[in-house]
Amino acid sequence: METNAKTLFIVDDDDVISTIADLGLKRAGFNTVKCTSGMACLESLMYYTPDLILLDVEMPIMSGIQTLEVIRSNEEFKDIPVVFLTGSTDTGTVVAAKKLGAVGYVVKPFIPQELVEKVKAILKL
Repeated sequence: METNAKTLFIVDDDDVISTIADLGLKRAGFNTVKCTSGMACLESLMYYTPDLILLDVEMPIMSGIQTLEVIRSNEEFKDIPVVFLTGSTDTGTVVAAKKLGAVGYVVKPFIPQELVEKVKAILKL
């Protein structure tokens, strides 16, 4: 991993979506860690503290909302910015995400450059 680059977690059970996000963000100079589930994200937090987490909402076993609840309950990780990356435009989901402190919401399918620009804006790069 590049040492000065910001590190992002991409948490999505859809390999195509996570690969598109991964390639676009790596081209923009970010380090990325791909996680295929909420549990994998929580496990990865034991080894890395990312600068931002891109988190899918609809995943098996543990949803993105449930994953964010666990992240926010941990003092060490509660301030990590989280952007939901999802196909869901359900108003209840958006409200729940904002209540938990999500800093953004990107609807799939997305244009990789727009995702990069949103990430840069949130990280003030």
